[in-house]
Amino acid sequence: MNLLIGQAQADVINPAGAGAGAGTPWPFFLTMIGVFVLMYFISIRPQQKRQKQMRQMLDALAQGDEVVFAGGLMGRVTRLSGDYAVIEVAGGTQLRVQRQSIVATLPKGTLKSIE
Repeated sequence: MNLLIGQAQADVINPAGAGAGAGTPWPFFLTMIGVFVLMYFISIRPQQKRQKQMRQMLDALAQGDEVVFAGGLMGRVTRLSGDYAVIEVAGGTQLRVQRQSIVATLPKGTLKSIE
């Protein structure tokens, strides 16, 4: 037991690894910057591109466009007013939905080919 106490006192008086833990913080900062850059290119940038495409699609929406909206329903835009669109989903059946719920536009004639 005395052998271990003597070794502990020797380490306090003359620590062998005095500079081992003390280093520059640069590797840590460079690693953190690298992780942030990686996160930007993997998740943030693609999400911003997707939001920009959605905004352009919703701004270009016009009467007569065939669309798919949240929930998978498809129909033809009959009227646009502000943040809302009226969509005809069947003969005479019209639904009023928010523009943000429209997830995609379809090529012309898609609804006829599906029926």
